Amino acid sequence: MRHSLRILPGRTFLRHWFPHRTGEPARQTAADRPAAAEARRHNLFEAAAVYVAACAENDEQGSAEAARWVQPEALTFGVHELACRALIALARERDEPPQTVARSLLGLPAA
Repeated sequence: MRHSLRILPGRTFLRHWFPHRTGEPARQTAADRPAAAEARRHNLFEAAAVYVAACAENDEQGSAEAARWVQPEALTFGVHELACRALIALARERDEPPQTVARSLLGLPAA
């Protein structure tokens, strides 16, 4: 039994199977074109940063826009990660344990 294997030159092989690895844009199907019409894609950490900053400034329009950039679960993860990193940074700055800082930020009595 003979198998036919199509041999592609190195660069062509990479472009065909791994378009994102060669720095070239991936091939788009007709279904992908409307999504590609967006100005650019946002990652979950960027969305979380914009969302939290907008919420802190009571900017409902900005937070709603950032919430549309990623799936709700991804935004939740990004906000959680941002909260953890911010708490750690603030605790280091104050030279206090993170739990003490968290309780202080929320107006809770010391444990």
